[in-house]
Amino acid sequence: MEFTMGSLIDEAETGEQPLDPKPLHSLAPMFPTPPGYDVAISDPPFFYITPIQQHPGPGAASFAGPPPQQHPGPAPASSAGPSPGPGSAVPLKATPISAAFPARRPKEELSDEDYTPASEKRKPSSSSPKRTAKKVRQAGDSTAVNTKQRPIRRSLSKELAGWPSTSDNPREAVEATMAMFDSLRRRTLQLDEKEGLGRRADLKASVLMNQNNLKINSLKTIGPVPGVEIGDIFFYRIEMCIVGLHAPSMAGIDYLSAKLAGRDESLAVSIISSGGYENVEDETDTLVYTGQGGNSRRKDKEKHDQKLEKGNLALSNSASKKNQIRVVRSARDPFSITAGKVYIYDGVYRIEDSWMDTAKSGFSVFKYRLRREPGQPDGFSVWKMTDKWKANRATRENAMVLDLSSGAEILPVCLVNEVDGERGPSHFKYVTGVKHSRPLSRNRPLHHCECTSVCMPGDPNCSCARQNGGDLPYNLDGVLARHVPMLYECSRDCHCTKDCRNRVAQRGVQLNFEVFRTRDRGWGLRSWDPIRAGAFVCEYAGQVMDETNMSMDVQEDEYTFRTTCPNDKAVRWNLGAELLEEKGADDATAERFKRLPVVISAKDAGNVARFINHSCSPNLLWQAVQYDHTDNSYPHIMFFAMKHIPPMTELTYDYGIRGAPPGIKGKSPLACKLRPCLCGSANCRGSF
Repeated sequence: MEFTMGSLIDEAETGEQPLDPKPLHSLAPMFPTPPGYDVAISDPPFFYITPIQQHPGPGAASFAGPPPQQHPGPAPASSAGPSPGPGSAVPLKATPISAAFPARRPKEELSDEDYTPASEKRKPSSSSPKRTAKKVRQAGDSTAVNTKQRPIRRSLSKELAGWPSTSDNPREAVEATMAMFDSLRRRTLQLDEKEGLGRRADLKASVLMNQNNLKINSLKTIGPVPGVEIGDIFFYRIEMCIVGLHAPSMAGIDYLSAKLAGRDESLAVSIISSGGYENVEDETDTLVYTGQGGNSRRKDKEKHDQKLEKGNLALSNSASKKNQIRVVRSARDPFSITAGKVYIYDGVYRIEDSWMDTAKSGFSVFKYRLRREPGQPDGFSVWKMTDKWKANRATRENAMVLDLSSGAEILPVCLVNEVDGERGPSHFKYVTGVKHSRPLSRNRPLHHCECTSVCMPGDPNCSCARQNGGDLPYNLDGVLARHVPMLYECSRDCHCTKDCRNRVAQRGVQLNFEVFRTRDRGWGLRSWDPIRAGAFVCEYAGQVMDETNMSMDVQEDEYTFRTTCPNDKAVRWNLGAELLEEKGADDATAERFKRLPVVISAKDAGNVARFINHSCSPNLLWQAVQYDHTDNSYPHIMFFAMKHIPPMTELTYDYGIRGAPPGIKGKSPLACKLRPCLCGSANCRGSF
């Protein structure tokens, strides 16, 4: 069996005698120089694909154990280490790493997530039974990912014209790369579920990204990565690979080989603390990180002492060199049904101490205490803060009202002012839905399906799937697969249960919202929860107006939603999905999204959506959704996340151009007075 995505390390067996540290440098295997690298590297340039092990989510459940205890028994005099600082969890008699060099680890051991390397898989002989394509795909075989991968249907040259480069705008390049990956992943998962295939759509999407040279920041560097900001979140390790934050998709330690480092010592460049080891993460400015190896989760593998090699050796070198190391922390994804993780980039740290310790298992491990560089924006500390608020809302500082919705929402909405003396927004009635000013057309009955339990992907008898073009619009986690002109959820007449995956937006808000006072744009909205790209955020609630009979006061009011054609970012949100289609007729273009006459006023009655401010570079898009009536001119307006949104990030959408529609000369009855835009984005139009 041939594996084409990444080379895996073949390690030689050694004895049990301690090794001299110097020869270890020569044991790092070198790989052919990939495109974009100046010299060969010791780690695979992209990622590993596990041939037999399935991972249902981004990672395993978090582990937060007590500080490791000192190994019983007297310690040799030479093992005494430096005295720890006050309040440190470091044992008083920790063994310095330099005091011992354990033998090399077994070659099947890798890092904080163990698996069987492809290099150890026996190639099938001609007499071996042939595995079916379906079984190979379900096993996560890398060959299947390559050979059975849906090809991008045409050249990318036209669609990716003007694709941002890191040299032009690093931040825009990172966001575009992440958007392309997630669009490919969502659509691949939608198609795979329809065909009854596996769920490793993240690997398949990354293969396409690699094949079409859409990875960025491929050259390993020490310190910050261009375009990646502190606080950025990732729901898959592969996402960190494609933007250059952390190269290996499985190993928790990324490092520069001695050759790449330009010296005779390897150096660590980034680490991921994902809960697989006994790390100490109680503080937000320090991290006690446990080295890799010796912690096999497989029942047929025995635990053993960690070895001073590869990532451990690189961390030990970095402890003496004091170079910056990027740190990624993790937290449980509160909305994942598979107990997945969210990875948070927390900035750069430096190692201030290292020692040997004894884990709960009784085996020796390496410990490294890292301290966060001062003066950086908040990262993981924001998560700690919002977790405290969600546990007890009364702990939110400067909270004026603990529940602005007065119990109307499932979760309370906090009102906060940390800027000025404004006592709160103007009076309005909090409602969770829309009220129509005139009866809606009842030309036909509500659509309904005959599904006895829940709607299933690929069911040809599901009328709800047929109404959505043959696909269920959401995946199992309730994430929107594509932005479409009209989305049809299951109605009250459908036979499926309330837990059906095609009932997402109608269930209402599931986020912990905070209405807060901005410095220059009035009141705004943000969430205490992380929001995944494609996740439902909220509906625009209020009074649905008849556009032809609107007064100028309604048109000029700031608490009014008017449907406009999607902006370029909303249109390109589908780009990866459209490139997987066989026909070009379904491409995401502004022309497909016809302007609807619906106008919603939230001046007198509304919900949290009335506080969402405008941005020319928004993180939300609106989606027309139908489920309780059949007049497609007046659908529900639902907001979904365009990208991963960290906690405490302001939520915005593009209001569109409020002036006369293109091609109309003179004063238009639909025209509104333009307002200066204060969004501050690099692509700001100046007015809206």
